[in-house]
Amino acid sequence: MYSIRKLHPSDSLLELTELLHAAYARLGALGLNYTAVDQSPEVTAERIAGGQCYVAEQDGQLVGTVVVKPTYATNECDYFTRPGVAAVHQFAVAPGLQGQGIGRALLQVCEQWATEQGFHELAMDTAEQATHLIKLYTSLGYLPVSSVQWTGKVYRSVVLSKVLSEQAASLVMSEG
Repeated sequence: MYSIRKLHPSDSLLELTELLHAAYARLGALGLNYTAVDQSPEVTAERIAGGQCYVAEQDGQLVGTVVVKPTYATNECDYFTRPGVAAVHQFAVAPGLQGQGIGRALLQVCEQWATEQGFHELAMDTAEQATHLIKLYTSLGYLPVSSVQWTGKVYRSVVLSKVLSEQAASLVMSEG
């Protein structure tokens, strides 16, 4: 059984980075140069900064992770700068444990954090070629809303977003 908690200062960023490498290896093998395929522990720390990192732990090992960040002041992805939109990044589950609900639970924690912080929407992005991830995210209520071509990436990303409350949904509907 796993548990989900906030990343502790005593947690190993090397272990967290190795988890990211393992989880993103399949995507890297497809030729997709996601940052998490080969980032250093220092980059892991930079990507956590300014957000809230959660980890899934099982038998004393990190088996999942995600970072949720508040609305960006500036970002290459305009959608992440929209008022009321929080963003999910660096989302990973150990390959041998994927499909067991750990990722879903991590996203639920992010949705709860975003709601508690006053955000009405949670967005993420993934490569257009990662159709298995797009299918998973849409099954969890995330809908394609935009796309972005990140600097240095060999793929284009689809941006997916989920409205977090009925009140927010009516606000988004009235804006559209």
